[in-house]
Amino acid sequence: MLIIKKKVNYPFIYFLKEPRAVAAYQIVTDQYITVAEFSRNFNLEIFEITNPEEFMEFDHEKGKPLEGRGIVLSQKEINLMVQIINDEIQKHKGLRAEAKNGFITPVHIVSSESAAGTLRAGLKRPKHVIGFPDPFSIGPLWKLHQKQGQLYRYEWFYDHINLEYDDDFEFQNRFANVLREIKDIPEQAPIFIWTANNADEQICLRYTLYLLRNQTNDIYLINSTDLYNHYAVLNKGKQAIFYTSQMTPEQIRWIFDYSEKEKPLSAVSKNQYQREWEALSQSKDVLRLWVNSELRPVPEDYYDPIIIKTLKDLQNQQQNKDFILTGALIGKILESENTVILSYLEYRIRHLIYSGMLAIKGVPRSMRHYRVKLK
Repeated sequence: MLIIKKKVNYPFIYFLKEPRAVAAYQIVTDQYITVAEFSRNFNLEIFEITNPEEFMEFDHEKGKPLEGRGIVLSQKEINLMVQIINDEIQKHKGLRAEAKNGFITPVHIVSSESAAGTLRAGLKRPKHVIGFPDPFSIGPLWKLHQKQGQLYRYEWFYDHINLEYDDDFEFQNRFANVLREIKDIPEQAPIFIWTANNADEQICLRYTLYLLRNQTNDIYLINSTDLYNHYAVLNKGKQAIFYTSQMTPEQIRWIFDYSEKEKPLSAVSKNQYQREWEALSQSKDVLRLWVNSELRPVPEDYYDPIIIKTLKDLQNQQQNKDFILTGALIGKILESENTVILSYLEYRIRHLIYSGMLAIKGVPRSMRHYRVKLK
């Protein structure tokens, strides 16, 4: 087990890098950080002590940082340091104090970072928007409200999905930081959970309500799909949408204003959603759909026949049945499968390659880097 010795002299944290190097980190924001942010803003000062026993008495103000001296840190060490830093940020975070000062910021929770960006652009201030970093329709949900379930899900994503992060722990950091933000919500703050008629957002709704099960906050449910459909009737010519992230900031603002007359979720409704999450969290299924207003688990290879048929159709349109760019294949599938997760399709295409059904040309770093065809 990786162990890093630490000492806190807030807002400074000291890390002992054996045998005599001490790295001093200063917390300058109440925003949680990730491994990537730590690496980009590497504001460590390095000090030297005579022996490790001096560490617990160390004070950077009584010493002088070494000039031109650095230390080598593994990604695991950086990740552990980031967790320690975030723990200290959370201990001193002022979000809960806002309510004590008579200033209560409403909190909006949505299932994706892209949707969170739209909410930040569309909603009036003050607001605090929280967005999860990954789609809930794919990957295991088993015990996701517990540490062991989160690690199980991280491992599945690392093994199967091309995550577009440069750092191995970035995905894990982002998810953990969302859980921290939810835990930080003041008891007096109104909470708005945004959902839509797709598996990602419906699962996020149930998961979030389970995380908030002990909170006494007023919680409001905003179904952006249903409200958008009403909006579309009033404004002819609007295209169908399936996700909150497909809306413009202006549409988000209109929907929120329209929904303000809604009452908070009742205890009965919250309990029902929480029970549904408990049922979801018992399964190790990795693919779920939203069908006829219900969450439905489907086999992992559910999209494989669609991938093969679409690839065959594209090849038949060619004079010489050549390789098809993976991105073009996925784009064609998305024309008819509106709620499939792009990265999941790419995972299944790689699976079909590894199982010998498809030939490959290129390197499968991302869907832009390789082509496929039927063998």
